[in-house]
Amino acid sequence: MPEGPYALVRKRRLDLDRAKGIAILLVVFGHIVARQQPEGLTWYEPLRFAVYRFHMPLFFYLSGTVAMLSGVLLTPPERWATLLERRAVRLLLPFFAVGLLILLGKLGAGQVTSTVDNAPEGLGPGLRHLFWDTASSPATSIWYLLVLFLATAVAVPALRLGLGSSGLVVLGLVLQFVAVPPMLYLDRFASHFVFFAIGIWVAERQDRLLPALSRQLGLWCGLFLCSLALAGAGVVPEAWSMLVCGLLALPALHALVLAAPVNRLRWPLWFGRYSMVIYLFNTVAIGVAKAMLVALGVGWTVAGFWLHGPLLMAAGLFLPIAFKHVVLARLPAVDRLTD
Repeated sequence: MPEGPYALVRKRRLDLDRAKGIAILLVVFGHIVARQQPEGLTWYEPLRFAVYRFHMPLFFYLSGTVAMLSGVLLTPPERWATLLERRAVRLLLPFFAVGLLILLGKLGAGQVTSTVDNAPEGLGPGLRHLFWDTASSPATSIWYLLVLFLATAVAVPALRLGLGSSGLVVLGLVLQFVAVPPMLYLDRFASHFVFFAIGIWVAERQDRLLPALSRQLGLWCGLFLCSLALAGAGVVPEAWSMLVCGLLALPALHALVLAAPVNRLRWPLWFGRYSMVIYLFNTVAIGVAKAMLVALGVGWTVAGFWLHGPLLMAAGLFLPIAFKHVVLARLPAVDRLTD
């Protein structure tokens, strides 16, 4: 296990928590418009395009780092079955439960309103798209949980077989060139595993790498912003933009949360604490809030978006937290799954 000032001993790594808190805000921002933005709204889609170049790569990087520092990836073979069972409870159970909840909720809401985003065609097709043909899933917002389970299940035996963290990174890069069908989110596993592997790679070398990143904050942030600008301008092809921008985002954003004044901010820690429940329920909260606003006469228009935007953002962040405290807190076994 890594040692030194950046090692995870028995206290939390606040840089990782801050990065997680910032990342979950980006997730919610990307979800306030599910499919079609109001006609004539010109500023939101370019910002969302930029956010989608790097926010999930950042989550997988953080997950790989935590998985390595916590010792999960070093589990001996005789405990693999137990490990996978625990990871399934932690990741797959919420994935299937919330996915089914979203599907049934959209089917029900579709009977009374036309404002349902990404509405399923029916229960049978919805179940097929939710759990198998996932390119048309009615609950694409929770795909990270399934892919994270797959990433762990691949990394643990690969490391034991001697592939090493560098080998995992190479594997992740190779997967970028493999045509993987959109079934069980395997296409997203192929496109995101490299960032999980980089998190592992950095965790093994963090005592050398993180101080160096902090010293080169300006350089990495400059390269990252340039990559976003080039991707937005179409200079970097869209098919490769997430890989390019995501790779440059990792050193830039990790260095940023290590540097002042970001390393003294408290609000990212608070949002990071609730990132799981926000991730699971933000789209539900946003959908309910949007339907209520439309019912109250606030149209899905450019003029109405100045009210929709901040209120949907607030709903996506704070309603899941309220749901955790008011409802889930009464169900300890379920509540623990959202910690």
